[in-house]
Formats: sequence, structure tokens, C-alpha cells
Amino acid sequence: MQSQDVAPRPRPAASPADQVVDVEQAEAALVEHYPRLVRLAYLVLPPSLGRNRRVVTAHSLTQRALPRGRASAPVIPAQSAGRDVDLGYAFVRLQVLRTALEAGLPLRRTAFPRRSQLPPLLPQVWGLRLFPRSGGADELALDQRLSALSGPARAVYVLRGLEKLPDGDIRRILGAAGCTDGEEVAAALREADAVPASHHPLLESPEFDPCSLQARPTDLMRRRQHTRAALAAAAALAVCGALVAMPGDGWGPDGAAAPAYAQNPASEAALDPARLTTVNPTAWESSARTDFSVWPARGELTGDKALLRRALAVWARPGESVRVSATPGTPSGGPSGPPQLLYAGNVDSARVVILYDGLRVVRYAEPKDDTKGAALDFARVDGADRAEASAVVLGRADGNVRYLTAPWITGAAERDLLKPNAGAMDLGLTKGITGPFAGPAEQTGDCLSWNVLQLTDATGTRLMTDLGELVPAQLTVGRPGATRNASAARGLRDWAPYACSLASVRSAGVRDVNAWAYATQPLPDAGGAADWVCTRAETWRGGGTRVLAQFHTPGGTYGAVAAKSENGPECGSKDPAVLAGVLWKSAAGHWYLLAAGGPGTSTVAASGGVRASARGNLLAARAGQGSRAELKGVLAGGREISGLR
Repeated sequence: MQSQDVAPRPRPAASPADQVVDVEQAEAALVEHYPRLVRLAYLVLPPSLGRNRRVVTAHSLTQRALPRGRASAPVIPAQSAGRDVDLGYAFVRLQVLRTALEAGLPLRRTAFPRRSQLPPLLPQVWGLRLFPRSGGADELALDQRLSALSGPARAVYVLRGLEKLPDGDIRRILGAAGCTDGEEVAAALREADAVPASHHPLLESPEFDPCSLQARPTDLMRRRQHTRAALAAAAALAVCGALVAMPGDGWGPDGAAAPAYAQNPASEAALDPARLTTVNPTAWESSARTDFSVWPARGELTGDKALLRRALAVWARPGESVRVSATPGTPSGGPSGPPQLLYAGNVDSARVVILYDGLRVVRYAEPKDDTKGAALDFARVDGADRAEASAVVLGRADGNVRYLTAPWITGAAERDLLKPNAGAMDLGLTKGITGPFAGPAEQTGDCLSWNVLQLTDATGTRLMTDLGELVPAQLTVGRPGATRNASAARGLRDWAPYACSLASVRSAGVRDVNAWAYATQPLPDAGGAADWVCTRAETWRGGGTRVLAQFHTPGGTYGAVAAKSENGPECGSKDPAVLAGVLWKSAAGHWYLLAAGGPGTSTVAASGGVRASARGNLLAARAGQGSRAELKGVLAGGREISGLR
């Protein structure tokens, strides 16, 4: 069950003489706003703790925010600004913020550590690792930017975005929380300005919710071995007074991986870099298969056994400091046997390894100067065809993306999908690697461009779009069951008004998106003709398909989403039937209900707020502003269909 972050409700203002918080008042505020307070602590705590420890520490700091007795309420910013806010909430929020900032202070040899700097005594979770649910590309980018800020700067950004406080109030809160140096507070405000305010809504996302958690087991076999070893040590100590030490290989060779499980021969074979499989560089030319299984191993570090060992170990046992992401429906467990090596080399400021196990493509990346900050990404690619196995994301940096392409790709270019008449810009290919270009996966704000990757091989050209995942999605056009590449001039024109709608399927495990112009409708009052287009996103896992019925009027830059569906058959190869409607206002000021069905629709009827019917697949009827109607259609074979909502 996901927690609900609710802003504190206004309470009656207290007089200065009454501004005292007792335990009961503080406890009531803590219980009522617990998810919000824990989220605040989680965001301010230093990311270097690791996600599991940040979760437990955030809960611990919040639960210890109660006063020991009656305490003076702080002069909260809301009071000084003339607003009424619960004094209990202001008190516990200040306590949570103070201890979260203390937890990020470095330990000093000359002073005892503060309680918030030590691992929490309570709550304790045994046998599980806990971490919030993974978000999309925007949340990951924000988390990385917050991790680069100082503790006070993170507090500034969170108070701005989560608590909606102005900078003057934030200065007073930081001063009350222990940041008494005015220069330090001013520096924190300037540092927080570097993170765009447009990301404030992302602070409410599940990525930063330590009350809505995922659980994974710790090292089960190792824990059992430790229990047995402890019993053996106790027995030996009782008999002869000797201490028994357990031998181990240490963490060095495996980098950021967690400790090893039991020594199983099959598991050890899968983690041995000497047993990684590779294929002949020309295997794809004679093989009947054209998927990732015929990609050769590329990159200047394919012989770096230490790097490959770390990549395999982290894949099997990612430690707490490893950022793991997976497309929906993609298992993130270790390999069942020795995987295939596709790439190992330096990409920008990271060392990157890409592996393939027949079901998934896995990307391991670590900084060049350390193994801390490693990342592990999974993408499901089973059943990929020649087009879908054309490219894999090699690296992202500063909003740019770089791809590793299939060995059969002979050319790579970038083009703006919103500008169908503009030419493509050559990216160049160096040993199968494209030059960097600004992908759309991380763009925020207004949609002014949508850059896609245009790939060329012996069979023609195709368009691929970055949706924030390892494998780009293919773009096609045409009637379901007879789709074609979208790279031709007609396909580019078909996609241009609807390119920005691709943002709705980011990080959804999409393998291809088809745009089908299923109807053209004359508009009333001599308004010209409008296009009806159905875009359908298919996923690698099969479920989770998303359908948008979009309406585009003459002269408009963008199409408008008229209706949508998820996990439905509409506009698919198994059932291409579709029916959708929209309220439209003509230049003469009249409102109409417009509806269109796909080819083969014999009648369309509306009921409810608008009652009308028409033969064929088009319906136009006068309607009032804000009218609601139910659409029904009948296909040529007599089957009835309902309109998308």
C-alpha cells in the first residue's frame, strides 16, 4: 500500500503565551503527517548512506522527533508570515530536519558522534533490504542532482518543493536547525538554485517515498553459514578458549557486489569472466538469426578480467550502493549461465560493460576512478527482430545519449520528429558507436522538439526513439498487421503532430509504437478536414499496451488526445477496430460532437448528453459546451464496439 503525503491542515492560531507544544500535540502531528515527515528526512539525508540505511534512518529520526515533555514551539515561518499552521507539526518538522542535517556531518576523531550519525537502534529490519520503488528517468536524474548537493542545499530544495516555503522562511528554519552561519545558509540557497524548480513535483513521486517500499532478501545462505559458524565458535571457545575466525576472499575483486552466496558450481561458472561467451565478428552475415545473439564483443576493455568480474558479481549480487533499474516485467536476478559479452569499454567518464543472456540486455557502469556509484540496468529483449535489435544505449551524459549499434548498421543520423521537412544530421559511426546527441528522454517543460535516431542498413532505414530505457523503441506507421517503417516522407508527416505524445510511454518497457491514420473527417462550418490517428505502444512483456486516439485539425501543430486505453486490443493486429469522439468548437463559435471509427465501421451512434447517429464511420452532431456522450459503433459484420474513453 502506498503512503499518502498530506500537507498539514490549518489549525487555529495560538497566542504568543500559548506557543508551547506538549507531547500529545506533537505526537498527534507526527502520526497525522508521518509519511510526509519521513519523506522529508529521506530526501535530506546523504545518499552515501545507501538506500536501505536511508530508509531505516529516516523512520528512526522521525520517530525520535517527539519532545520529552512540554517544549517551547519554534517561531515557525508560517506564524511570522501571518499564516495559521499546526504548532505540533512545525516542531516535529524542525526536529526531523535538524537530526537529518546532523546525520550528514562527517565523523570527527576528537568528538563523540551524535546519535543521528550512528546506525539506528530502532526500527530494525532483519533479513531484508528495503528501498523505495524505482521511478522513471526524470526521478533518477533528480536524485543524482540532489546527491551532488550539500546537506543544507538539499534541505533548501526540499523545503521549497515539498513544503512550498519562500527563501526568507527557509533561512529562519535552517538557523533554528543548527545552520547559524549566514554565509553557509546563503551558499546553500545559491547551490539549490542549480537544480531546476520544475522538478519540484517529482519530490512527491514513489521514488522518494520511504513508506512505500520494495523488499529483497539479504544473503540467505551466507546468513545460515554465519549462524553455524557462530555456534561452532562458541563451542570451541567453551572447550579450549580459542577464537575461530571465518576465512573469506574480501570485497576487492567483486567491487560493489554484495557478499557471495554458497559456492554453487553452476553459479560460479556464470560469474567467471573466462567463461563469458562471444561470437565471431562476421557471424551475423551467415546466421539465420538477426538479434542480439549475433552481436560481436566490442570495446577496448573486453580483455579486462577484473572489470568483467566486477560486472558479473554486481549483476548477481548488487550491493546497497548500486543503483538498479529494470524495465517493467524484467526480472533483475543473476544469470543462469555464462552470458554473452557485447561490449566492454570506456564511455565518457565511466567504464561500461553490456551483457546478454538470451532474455535480457544488462548494462553495468562504474566511474573510471572508483567502483562506488555503480549502476546496473536491465531491459527485456526476448523475441527481438532485426529492427528491434538495432541499438542499445551505451551512455548518457549532460542530456545526451550515445548508442552501440548492431553490426549490420551502416549509418546513423539524428532528426527532429516535429520537423518532417528538415533533413537528418549524420552522427557518424566509430566501431559501431554513434556520436552523442540530445535525446528526448530527459527533456522537461514544453515539447519543442523530439529527436529520434535514424538507422540505416542493407534493408533500408528505420526510426528509433529513446524512452529512457536501454533499448530504444521502433516507430512505425500504417494499418495494424501491415505496418511499415516511419522513415519515409509520408511516415514523417504522419508522426509529426503526435511526436510529443510519446512522453506518455516513457519507462514503460515499450518495444515499438505505431501511428495509424484511420480516418479523415470533414469539419462542420467549412472548417476543412481533420485527421484521426491511433497510436499504439506495444511492450516487451506483452501486457501494459497503451492506445491513444488523437485528433488533429488543419493548421494545428500538435494532435489532441481524444481518448485512451490500456491493455486493450484496439488498433492492434488482432483487433484493429477503434472508435473515439471529441467535442470541437468551430470558427463560427458552434460546438460539435465529432466521432470517427476505423475502416469497416458501418454505423456510429451517440447517447447521453448528445443523441445522434450516422451511417458509415463518421459522426458530426451539434452539442453544447461540456456535453458528455456515450459512443457505440457497429462493424460491417454486426459486432458492436464501444468508444474509447
